[in-house]
Amino acid sequence: MTTLLIGADGQLGSELRQAFRDHDLVPLTHADLELTDRDQVTDTLRTRRPALVLNTAAYHRVDECEDFPDRAFAVNALAVRDLAVAAGAVGAVLVHFSTDYVFDGRQRRPYQETDAPGPLSVYATSKLAGEHFVRAASDRHLVIRTCGLYGLAGRQSKAGNFVETMLRLAIEGRQIRVVGDQIVTPTSAKELARKVRQLVEAGGSGLYHITNHGGCSWYRFAAAIFELSGIRPNLSETTSTAFGARAVRPSYSVLENSRLGRLGLDDMSPWQEALKAYLEDRRASKSVS
Repeated sequence: MTTLLIGADGQLGSELRQAFRDHDLVPLTHADLELTDRDQVTDTLRTRRPALVLNTAAYHRVDECEDFPDRAFAVNALAVRDLAVAAGAVGAVLVHFSTDYVFDGRQRRPYQETDAPGPLSVYATSKLAGEHFVRAASDRHLVIRTCGLYGLAGRQSKAGNFVETMLRLAIEGRQIRVVGDQIVTPTSAKELARKVRQLVEAGGSGLYHITNHGGCSWYRFAAAIFELSGIRPNLSETTSTAFGARAVRPSYSVLENSRLGRLGLDDMSPWQEALKAYLEDRRASKSVS
């Protein structure tokens, strides 16, 4: 099966590359494919004729999206629409990734796929628009919402991920302030990629939530990172208001893998176990290099 992987060098893309390595895999980076170029996207899919398209590309600098809404909608919505149309034209299944930020955080139970979204930021609104475009333009699709994603490829990228940022700040001896009033589920890109493979093979379609289990504040996540790493940095808890980020985040965005569970596929680890496995993989990769 020919599988087109868009965003192959990102955190999730790198893990999907491993999860689908036995496919006839065509990994594409931003240098290979400009997602906002409709003609290039259409020509690429017509030439490659994939049976499966995995799209991890996104403009995900949440605060920056507030300043550049046109760019956010161009990448996260309009380009996704064009990709969905092109995938449908060649009969490909499109797997597209979205975010917990589509919810407003007002409820205090994990969000299911049937709960109504209520985006609070430009980023979240653009991602929700992308979801709608996929559903409208492609009969054969999977839209997967996830939360708090981190993967080993974050060690090499400028954007990094939360785990790598915390460890870097600790090594630099910096004072670290982390919000304690946003509750999320940190999710391993490695586990997510493996689950996507299983879901594709099971013939899943439509909207799915896939995260690790449980919930914690970003502050509690940071504390767990340092505890498992044997580090005692200058860590303090703050509030979203005091932190002053430009984009509003939901105060609670834990997702429930309800549709995954009904398929008997929800064996995702608790977030603490996934973090421990990530740190072990991280140490192993450093010793090899």
